[in-house]
Amino acid sequence: MNFKLVVTEKPSVAESISKVIGATERKDGYLEGNGYIVSWCFGHLIELAQPQEYDTKYEKWRKEDLPIFPVPFRYVITESTKKQFRILKELMDRKNVISLIEATDAGREGELIFRLVYHQAKCQKPFERLWISSMEDKAIKEGFRNLRPSSEYDALYEAALCRERADWIVGINATRLFSTLYGQTLNVGRVMTPTLGMIVGREAEINAFRPEPFYNVEISVAGIPLTSERIKDRQEAERILSEVRNDGNAVVKNIKTINRTEKPPLLYDLTSLQRDANTYYGFTAQETLDEAQSLYEKKLITYPRTDSCYLTDDMGDSTIELALRLEEEFGIMEEELFHEDGILDSSKVSDHHAIIPTDNVYDEDFGELSAGEQKILSLVTARLLSSLGEPARITEYDLTVTCGGQTFNAKSKVTADPGWRAIEDHILGKKGEKESDEEEDDANASGKKSIKEIFSEAPGILQEGRTIHLDGQKLKEGMTTPKKRFTESSLLSAMERAGADKIPDEAERKGLGTPATRAGIIEKLVRIGFIERKGDKKTKYLVPTHKGIALITVIPEVIQSPEMTAEWEQKLLEVEKQKLEAKEFMKGIEEMISGLIDTYKVVEDTPALMKPGHEPIGKCPSCGSDVVEKSNGFFCINRDCRFALWRNNRFLESLSKKMTKEIAVSLLKDGKCRLKKCRSIKTGKTYDTTLVLAAKDDGQASFILDFDKKKR
Repeated sequence: MNFKLVVTEKPSVAESISKVIGATERKDGYLEGNGYIVSWCFGHLIELAQPQEYDTKYEKWRKEDLPIFPVPFRYVITESTKKQFRILKELMDRKNVISLIEATDAGREGELIFRLVYHQAKCQKPFERLWISSMEDKAIKEGFRNLRPSSEYDALYEAALCRERADWIVGINATRLFSTLYGQTLNVGRVMTPTLGMIVGREAEINAFRPEPFYNVEISVAGIPLTSERIKDRQEAERILSEVRNDGNAVVKNIKTINRTEKPPLLYDLTSLQRDANTYYGFTAQETLDEAQSLYEKKLITYPRTDSCYLTDDMGDSTIELALRLEEEFGIMEEELFHEDGILDSSKVSDHHAIIPTDNVYDEDFGELSAGEQKILSLVTARLLSSLGEPARITEYDLTVTCGGQTFNAKSKVTADPGWRAIEDHILGKKGEKESDEEEDDANASGKKSIKEIFSEAPGILQEGRTIHLDGQKLKEGMTTPKKRFTESSLLSAMERAGADKIPDEAERKGLGTPATRAGIIEKLVRIGFIERKGDKKTKYLVPTHKGIALITVIPEVIQSPEMTAEWEQKLLEVEKQKLEAKEFMKGIEEMISGLIDTYKVVEDTPALMKPGHEPIGKCPSCGSDVVEKSNGFFCINRDCRFALWRNNRFLESLSKKMTKEIAVSLLKDGKCRLKKCRSIKTGKTYDTTLVLAAKDDGQASFILDFDKKKR
């Protein structure tokens, strides 16, 4: 019997597909049945070889050996996946396997994962492409009925190769260049470094900011507070206040009532979903992607790694049918709810349409989902129904008066009809008052009447040209504030917009990275110590470390420029669309790196710049200040505090131990640390115990041992 070999990106996807196509007999590393064999990768099984695998001279990092441009590039099998690669190769070599079906994720990286395995196995059998946006059974069946020729995705593969090899060339050469010049490992990445540059740049703006005082004169007319323009000089502000007080009356100059509508939002692409999940729930970009991927594999939402906020034109009827059932599920009784025209546009869908729920949500027991999955599914559902809702109707009030020769203004926004916003609030719960209601709510809280109430109850009071006696006047002082640090939401937005000013409007992709890669970039910056997350559980800011700031200080603009990297992303898309040859793209990357190596000069004052800063490892149990690591141990930064954890600690020496950073961090975080294989100096016996931190009255550290704890 002849078979078709289906290759997926991961085992869970293989399980889903095999059930649909009838390949249910389980074997070692694959499933078989009904004329199909279904096997899988574990993500990337094949990776680019390291420089030393081309030539042993590259084992040492030397500037004179740069640049390194492999011809041809070599690939190796990742150590942890050799068994699965061997299984795939044996299956590809089987005589009764007549063709293959590529069923890895439908995107650039999925294409690369399959093709690298295919070529590494030296397979020459024909293959077709399964391209689907949902893991629902009906979508899989439809996909198998409409398998696409592999040749349609050759350009996508070329773009994937260019991305992978460009990252290797920039990462290997730039990392070795700057590491050898500055005497320490400085990790550089084609997309990672410009992203870090934006975070460091924002921090520099904040540090350079100097608050300045400003003043407003505020008057009250018919219970409504109106303010002057911002005034920098206090004496000028006091002069205006005096003239206002002497005048005592205001003349109504202009009254505007503007009724406007606020269109429903577009559907989610991955980036907008990550931004909202960060804003609503404090999720990191990676957490959102992980939860969304899990929901996709459970057949509850469509493919998450999309950059489109639209559905194709032929999805109107099915979307309405889906929405009707969701409306009933969530108890939303809206008449004429559905206005799908705003979310249907095939011209704005390339590989995958926007993220929406699938029909399977009706049968799902939400209690079986994790808390994170429930939240992401709620966001996706709320966005679909909101996008089909009525526009919100907003009434804006704008009142202008003059007094003492100065102009004063009051503005207010009131929600006349929440429209689609009511649907969002119904499903998600109201996350704080909406901006449009702020002025009305403030007025209600203070017992004052809003402009809306003044207009409706006594329209004659605010007639243009009328003179009204002031209720009061005062001087208000404020201070200018710097920009806020990036949250993951605002950083994702900045990454998406990077380079937009310099890329033509007709360009399809602008920004740093892709929706599928941005989360990984942020996580890598955290993991290698270039940035850290600071803040409370819901709102965490991305703050550069000393190490991250030092790197950006010495890296030239050509490497850290978001605009430059965004242009390279645009060129990758042109390769994918067959508008640019892959060899031209790679030539540009190599020329950039060669020029960098030939012309770069070391930044002055490097030793001081690269000297590691003292970063906190925890809080002092005595005074609450930061504890930092120094050469002899770990010390409270408060000079009046005596708390210290010395490396050569007599108490620990009696246990044949030293105070390591890991022990210090555990003691500061939990007040205790489990120690294994302690050795008694007197008896030579070994034992496990728990070291408990205590603080003396004078703030010095003391320790006790707890032998009652069970071994872990």
